[in-house]
Amino acid sequence: MLDMGGTRMIQLRGITKTYTSPDGTIVEALRGIDLDIGDGEIFGIIGLSGAGKSTLLRTINRLEEPTSGTVVIDGTEITSLDERSLRQARRGMGMIFQHFNLLSSRDAAGNVAFPLELEGKSTLQIAERVKNMLSLVGLSDKAHSYPSQLSGGQKQRVAIARALANEPKFLLCDEATSALDPKTTRSILSLLAEVNKTLGVTIIVVTHEMNVIREICSRVAILENGRVVEQGSVRDLFFNPRSRTAREFLAKLPRTGGEADLPHEAGKPVAVLSFDGENAGLPLISQTVKATGVDINILAGAIDNLYVSRVGTLTVQFEGAPEVIAASLEMIRQAGVKAEVIWNG
Repeated sequence: MLDMGGTRMIQLRGITKTYTSPDGTIVEALRGIDLDIGDGEIFGIIGLSGAGKSTLLRTINRLEEPTSGTVVIDGTEITSLDERSLRQARRGMGMIFQHFNLLSSRDAAGNVAFPLELEGKSTLQIAERVKNMLSLVGLSDKAHSYPSQLSGGQKQRVAIARALANEPKFLLCDEATSALDPKTTRSILSLLAEVNKTLGVTIIVVTHEMNVIREICSRVAILENGRVVEQGSVRDLFFNPRSRTAREFLAKLPRTGGEADLPHEAGKPVAVLSFDGENAGLPLISQTVKATGVDINILAGAIDNLYVSRVGTLTVQFEGAPEVIAASLEMIRQAGVKAEVIWNG
């Protein structure tokens, strides 16, 4: 797991991308993007269609040339490299796509071998690496199967094996699970998490699905109309979303629990309790009731099991004397739980 006090592997500063559409309109796809992505983390970039997230991802390896700004990777300014030096730098960059981009004329082993052949590796080196990579992605028995014989999930596993063949330092994932069903998506995300853990590969995930961010990422940047409107830990995003786009994504996310029509009864305040990490597992409600004598009625709840933590909310109603309610709220807050009174009677 990444300690953000460590080395910054990728730095984007002032990245812009402007182009002219076929009808002559000037389009600002990216507008001054600043990002730091740390060594060994899984970083998410999320936004609605047209927000600029795929364009941003592709500026990192200069498949998309930024109009202005700099990309620095491990101290090397990628945006200033000539073509020969850029090809060398790209050897440390793997990429996987929504539609797999496999060579239909090659079997799984041949697809994984392709980048190794381009690098001039020996036949023995290629055979050993292909064997190891197919084993890593769980497809040792599909080495001689062609893309047309593979399921969508198997195709993406071959694509991941191919992307990792040259031992890249980081992996760019452009909507890598968008063409997959939910069950297959979970298996691919689990594989990527294992790759990150065992190989130490930094992974950057572009997606329009908040569930992907929840399942695999430690930090996230939210794009809106070519700008980063919010960035930080996924825990903080779920715990306290600040941008409109973040709140919209979270509102559409399937979550454990349900909504309720909140009662507005005089003298019975309603509060939203936000739990984080270890606090999410504490028997805080029962402890508070026993300690203060307050009555607490749970109206609604939601729990999100994130890749690095667990957060949750409870909407509750208090009943009791004002001083008892005040004492119970203080006890809850002293336990490190955020308590926001949304109806005070």
